[in-house]
Amino acid sequence: MNEAPMTETDRPPRERARGGVSLARWWRLKVIGSVDHQKVIDRIVDESGLTARYLFMTTMSAGIAVLGLLLSSPAVVIGAMLISPLMGPILGVGFGLALFEFDEVKRALTAFLLGSLAAVLFTALIVLASPLQATTAEILARTRPNLFDLLVALFAALAGTFAIIRGRGEAIVGVAIATALMPPLAVVGYGLATWNLPVLTGSLALFGTNFFTIALASTVLARLYGFGHHLTHKQTLLQTGILLAAFVAMSVPLAFALGQIAREALFVNQVRSTLSESFGPDSRVTQLEVDFHKTPWAVRSVVIAPRTEAQSSVALQSNLQRRLGRELELHVNQILIDPAQGNAGQRAALERANAAAVDGDGRAEEVADLVAVAAGVSRENITLDRERQRAVAAAVPLAGADLATYYALEQRATAAAEGWTIEIVPPAGPLPQIAFADGGDALEGPARAAALQSAWAARRWNVPALRVPGLPAGERPAIENASLSVRRALAIAAVLEAQRVRALPAPASGSNVRLAIPEMP
Repeated sequence: MNEAPMTETDRPPRERARGGVSLARWWRLKVIGSVDHQKVIDRIVDESGLTARYLFMTTMSAGIAVLGLLLSSPAVVIGAMLISPLMGPILGVGFGLALFEFDEVKRALTAFLLGSLAAVLFTALIVLASPLQATTAEILARTRPNLFDLLVALFAALAGTFAIIRGRGEAIVGVAIATALMPPLAVVGYGLATWNLPVLTGSLALFGTNFFTIALASTVLARLYGFGHHLTHKQTLLQTGILLAAFVAMSVPLAFALGQIAREALFVNQVRSTLSESFGPDSRVTQLEVDFHKTPWAVRSVVIAPRTEAQSSVALQSNLQRRLGRELELHVNQILIDPAQGNAGQRAALERANAAAVDGDGRAEEVADLVAVAAGVSRENITLDRERQRAVAAAVPLAGADLATYYALEQRATAAAEGWTIEIVPPAGPLPQIAFADGGDALEGPARAAALQSAWAARRWNVPALRVPGLPAGERPAIENASLSVRRALAIAAVLEAQRVRALPAPASGSNVRLAIPEMP
């Protein structure tokens, strides 16, 4: 990469013969002529290679960035950008393309890719070891590339290239380039660690788009400042055409993505307007989120409204679907207040609304993860009712697991998800044996636990009744006049009915009793 600036005698004779000071001549003499090309090239070569310092600083920057994203702290993310060394290799790629020095392109690209790989692996390890793995707003913001992201990368590239050519403020401008690259790179590591494919693919697309934009923009600006001027005019036009075509090819899909985001923003505004009209002018929509990835789209909102304006959830959903012309899944948490309470009531309502928003967002995601692990299923198979704080999942069959295993899993999940109702539906299988002590009719210890588990399984399977061996048909006799098998059956029937499961008669079956599901008529 050895270049010398073009002098007046290097210009074509036809151009030298022109009179006056043309813009092109002024640019060559005053602008290009004032650049120390060799000094700039030497500096880029020095900073674009693979070194231990580069790898260390890249991984540390990525580690800080992913912690900032998990904490949803923009200040920490900005701190990561301040130490990112990614500007060196990426400008090495850009200037290598401008000079047609493909050995330099390969060298800089290798450093960039290895540094990026190290950053992704390091951030993935941090996420795996972190107790905070919920998808934050800062993470989601780096998963949907659009035309504005391309413009951010473009402006950062032009500023960075100008700074390094002129030797002024390149360290500060390097932060702008890191802004377009380091957060998406950290989100790639997060998506890999959590195996969240939408996050992984979206952040990878944003990272790749920004990389190509910065590299190509630096190539264009380098050409304008005289780097690679020894090429023929035909080669220059061909290279410029290829670069412009690349920008157009990237901008078209990103423009479509930006249009999709604009349509979604319009939809959110329409939902907010409809909810405000439904609850009246004295209401306030404090929280509103739309999950566009679900089918149908899921709308979650928290509304503060006068008690007299309380609305039916079914009516709200029907009205919203009619106004917007599409099927929706609506969850509205209504915080109802008495207008006579004044400002104190308003403040209390806002506190309850904020608590409802937290419980219905981050807490709901934590509960869904908890239930998914307990049931052995993916998040998509969890039925989550945020409004009623209820989570339901059908468990997958586990080797060696019996009904007691699934019952224990649900109990543990319920204890961990305080305030939520957790229902894990066990796979179909035999009910446990209820073993009474020899000669006894006391339903306690393991025998009572087996009866409770049978009632629990019946409720989870939506079975309204169970057959109890030894329970007589018709009127039930008094305990003191009943036989041993009948006394045992009566004890079991009492436990079932306390759990809202009807007890039906069945023939006696000895000391070990196993309840049965009635045959369907």
